[in-house]
Amino acid sequence: EKAVNLKKDLAEMQEWMTQAEEEYLEKDFEYKSPEELENAVEEMKRAKEDVLQKEVRVKILKDNIKMLATKVPSGGQDLMTELNVVLENYQLLCNRIRGKCHTLEEVWSCWIELLQYLDLETAWLNTLEERVQMTENLPDKLDAVNDALESLESVLRHPADNRTQIRELGQTLIDGGILDDIISEKLEAFNARYEELSHLAVSRQISLEQQLQTMRETDHMLQVLQENLAELDRQLTSYLTDRVDAFQMPQEAQ
Repeated sequence: EKAVNLKKDLAEMQEWMTQAEEEYLEKDFEYKSPEELENAVEEMKRAKEDVLQKEVRVKILKDNIKMLATKVPSGGQDLMTELNVVLENYQLLCNRIRGKCHTLEEVWSCWIELLQYLDLETAWLNTLEERVQMTENLPDKLDAVNDALESLESVLRHPADNRTQIRELGQTLIDGGILDDIISEKLEAFNARYEELSHLAVSRQISLEQQLQTMRETDHMLQVLQENLAELDRQLTSYLTDRVDAFQMPQEAQ
């Protein structure tokens, strides 16, 4: 009777493992939304817990069959053979569910990381847009133009590491067919805004550099002119002080 019960327990265990495999490992999942992906992760976590909780039952079953085989070798041999099959299948099921759970958790982590990088780069693009707008309608003063140029250049020195991460994470998920439509849309919008703003910012940077160069050249010319006028004024003052007749002066002074 005990052997019959143990044989029944082995059959139930095998049936449960077959159902678990069909439910958790053979089902086709399509992750077209973050909610679907998150639900799949949570479901696989529960599956892992469910499978691992059966470990106690498997151990008790194993101990009982080994004890029966020791007491009744003739009756326990067949059960030992069935037990070994069940143990092998159980270990395989545990490994596969652990593996799938780990994979889904990695995918979810990849998605969250992509969103974080997109948030960081979007904040940078917002700052870049603000700095570009600040270069409009500047007062015609050298200091104002120089400050605006330095402010814009400081933002443009932003490293490209985050954009590289966005590209690689997005491509990894898209290649796996995970959230591909949503990610493609997000990346397209981000890249379009990045290209537009970066080109506008570089164009404005070049314009400010040219404007600054022109203003510096003009300031230099004015300085030279002021120095020449000051020297001429000094000479004229000297001539007047000495009561020199105009026709006695050099022609440029006349």
